[in-house]
Amino acid sequence: MRILTASDHALLVEAADLDEAMRLNLAWDGVRGVVERIPGARTVLVRFDPLVISAADLADVLAATEIDTAHLPATGEVTVPVRYDGEDLGEAASLLGVSAAELVNRHLAADWKVAFSGFAPGFGYVVSSDPLFDVPRRSSPRTRVPAGSVALAGQFTGVYPRESPGGWQLIGRTDALMWDIDRDPPALLSPGTTVRFEQVREQVVTSENADDRVDARRVTDRHAAEGAPDPGLPRSGAIEIVRPSLQMLVQDAGRPGFAALGVSASGAADRRAMRDANRAVGNAPGAAVLESVGGAVLRFRGAGVAAVAGAVGSLELIDAAGVARRIAHGAPFATVDGDELTLGHPTSGLRSVIAVRGGVAVDAALDSRASDTLAGLGPAPLAAGDVLRVGDSAPHPVEPDTVPRSLPAAGDLVELEVTLGPRDDWFTAAALATLTRQEWTVTPRSDRVGIRLEGPEPLERSIGGELPSEGAVTGAIQVPPDGQPVLFLPDHPLTGGYPIIGALTDRSLDLAGQLPPGARVRFIVKETS
Repeated sequence: MRILTASDHALLVEAADLDEAMRLNLAWDGVRGVVERIPGARTVLVRFDPLVISAADLADVLAATEIDTAHLPATGEVTVPVRYDGEDLGEAASLLGVSAAELVNRHLAADWKVAFSGFAPGFGYVVSSDPLFDVPRRSSPRTRVPAGSVALAGQFTGVYPRESPGGWQLIGRTDALMWDIDRDPPALLSPGTTVRFEQVREQVVTSENADDRVDARRVTDRHAAEGAPDPGLPRSGAIEIVRPSLQMLVQDAGRPGFAALGVSASGAADRRAMRDANRAVGNAPGAAVLESVGGAVLRFRGAGVAAVAGAVGSLELIDAAGVARRIAHGAPFATVDGDELTLGHPTSGLRSVIAVRGGVAVDAALDSRASDTLAGLGPAPLAAGDVLRVGDSAPHPVEPDTVPRSLPAAGDLVELEVTLGPRDDWFTAAALATLTRQEWTVTPRSDRVGIRLEGPEPLERSIGGELPSEGAVTGAIQVPPDGQPVLFLPDHPLTGGYPIIGALTDRSLDLAGQLPPGARVRFIVKETS
């Protein structure tokens, strides 16, 4: 095996093939210091805690692994009904040198098994022994693939659990529910599951698998249509969203440890801001907070304590009598029933974090209250009229002292520390020089999934073709065919097929979460031993 640096807290282990990767993944249960593992088509990404074990020591442990030659365990069998009418059915058949009818027949006849999960919760990479299925991805990925789409890419078939971007070849549709948080296990296609595809002729309805189910994530209460408070709602210990920002979410420390289900950690984009705001009001460091992009107005119900950290902008508290007072950034302030907090548009940074003493009390999904915008896990984005209850767990006293923090504004130059790898050898020497020499601009086409960067000189690859799907960490710098890098943020897909040239170090992640459009980035390489 070959062991590569994926970041300052992750290693990528190359295996000979998919079977060896699956066996290695199972062999590393209980290895000291390992946080989680993300298997890929020919790799296993191993995330570790550098305070427990060093990268060098972990690499020695992984390299000494003896692989079990026994059969991989099976975890059951499912049947997936498919209507074979996908937009790419004819093109995929042509690429494979067969007719569309033969492709369908062999897809139905093959013995399929879920090798691993990734990309999004409920997305299983399903492989068969039929050598026919080795299909290149589309040259231009779609921005929207409908939920329930059955698709091919490489040696795999898969089903999109919800609407999302994607570059696989679409051959059909299913109404099978791929992901249900209330099911055990939540993923219908979990690793080890045997899959049988069954052709159906009737219309397949897939809308309930996608955005129509967003309301099921709505865990907040609503005002009546005329704007009057619902008498059944509490008059104390709550926050009402009067005017949401461009994006207002509930976030906490995230949900690490569920990579086997295809679930990324997600969580606050600026962990330091979350910790600072929670410390100011006396909460535990990872208590649930509000994460806001842009200006917003919140109304407090009942007496409490709140603090705003992260992005810097004007903060004003207006009481029920209309009297306004300025609020200091990062400092705790008392609230009474009817107070309204107005957050101005940030002058530096991008994301504000609002903490309330006791934390935001919403239902947890997989042990976290974080909203994962790619996976559709956790509370839905907040809208005007939503009311969130405030919890009662605040184990510490408030902390009035704050430490000033400088955050970038549009046009500012920011240096981010990176480690090279795991696929820096897929790029020319000139591209590696360009990565660190050139300034990159943050484009408006950025979100919690990733920051799209733009530079005058694209990164040139030395190796063409496709990379088999493999794991990616938060902070990974993935390079699509146009050579303009994408910097992954907390809601990124767990696996991907574009090469990753490097990854941010852990101490640069929070700053990346505060990069506004127009900010300039220069990467500084951290040397690894």
